[in-house]
Amino acid sequence: MSKFVATRNKGFAMTFDNGFTISVQWGTFNYCEKKNLGSDGDEEMKTKRWESRTAEIAVFNDTGIIPVGNHDDVIGWCSTDEVATVIAIVQSAHPDNQEEMVEEIKSLKI
Repeated sequence: MSKFVATRNKGFAMTFDNGFTISVQWGTFNYCEKKNLGSDGDEEMKTKRWESRTAEIAVFNDTGIIPVGNHDDVIGWCSTDEVATVIAIVQSAHPDNQEEMVEEIKSLKI
């Protein structure tokens, strides 16, 4: 079932009919312009509007995270264009061919 999920003023997730979910996050604990591990982890909720030029993306299926990064499970410091490209790949992926989706994402060399 497709759906949108909001994440504490720092991101969102989208689940597609193919069963894959993409998470896009730009909080102080994410790999993005706003990364600040010294924060209290609630900075995003202290403002009405939280912005970042980059974001971290992760991809999931019903059993957990799918390692899509070349050096990590997630991909950090993504531009808006890069996020849009990965969203299109995840949305159009065939549920029985997860490996092809991962290869296509990794080939972007983000």
